[in-house]
Amino acid sequence: IGNHDSIITSNDLLNMNSSLNCFFSNDMICLSRNNAELLKELTEYAPLNEDVRHLRMLVYGPVGAGKSSFINSMTSALRGRMAIPAAVNNTQYKTHRIRKGRGQDRSYFPFVFNDIMGLESDKNEGVRADDIKLAMKGHVKEGYKFNPVSPLSTSDMYYNSNPRPDDKIHVLVLLLSANCPETDTDVIQKMKAVRETARDLKIPQIAIGTHIDELCDEIEKDVKNVYKSKSLKRKMELFSQEVGIPLNCIMAVKNYSGGEMKNNPDMDTLILTALKYMVNFGDDFIEEMSNTANGI
Repeated sequence: IGNHDSIITSNDLLNMNSSLNCFFSNDMICLSRNNAELLKELTEYAPLNEDVRHLRMLVYGPVGAGKSSFINSMTSALRGRMAIPAAVNNTQYKTHRIRKGRGQDRSYFPFVFNDIMGLESDKNEGVRADDIKLAMKGHVKEGYKFNPVSPLSTSDMYYNSNPRPDDKIHVLVLLLSANCPETDTDVIQKMKAVRETARDLKIPQIAIGTHIDELCDEIEKDVKNVYKSKSLKRKMELFSQEVGIPLNCIMAVKNYSGGEMKNNPDMDTLILTALKYMVNFGDDFIEEMSNTANGI
């Protein structure tokens, strides 16, 4: 059940610091955008780096953050109908491709998502930070079953010793539940280790707050209140402090839970806007990869 919450007013926005003002006035931008425009931009996108057929985005986070539901929700928003391609509680390294068109016109969007086991506080439970680091570098093959006790070894059949640019991660996406009272310290340390590796590899990072309707009654009533919620504002500030991701790289979405019969346009707008940011970040990264490879 959501918490009773008040709404941010225009006077509140004026009293915020500049980064918060920019982030929490995003409702004026993202919720006024036409979904057809977002879909057109995403449908027409194509990587210009000839070594990369598609952007690869790694979705990770604590157990229960809604990683698989987020992938399902993006699929539903892109296809305009309910779709359930990602199994919940996935323990394998799996690539999710999203189909567009039907029959002879069938093709796939030029971005894919890798879903992995969730992070847990116990060092012998959940995905290991070492395995996420290997995945970012392209060393983990499709179908690898994560072992909480030991990381992937170089002698394993699922170890990719010669990753191509297409195998590597181009965007790191951290999912965090906005309704979780606090993130476990040990989980934060694992996320920090992953983030530091991404930073060293210059991989762009974005955080997504999920379960926002469970945090705030006003959002549960109307998802358009997402960037006006004081509770969500405080939660995003906490996320930024805990994981070290700037507020302008933190988005909020409401996932489809599986009980919906049809798409909600406002939910789709949040999902598609987050995806557009991810694609933009990834495209900048692979362009830089191309420039580096060509000595530019």
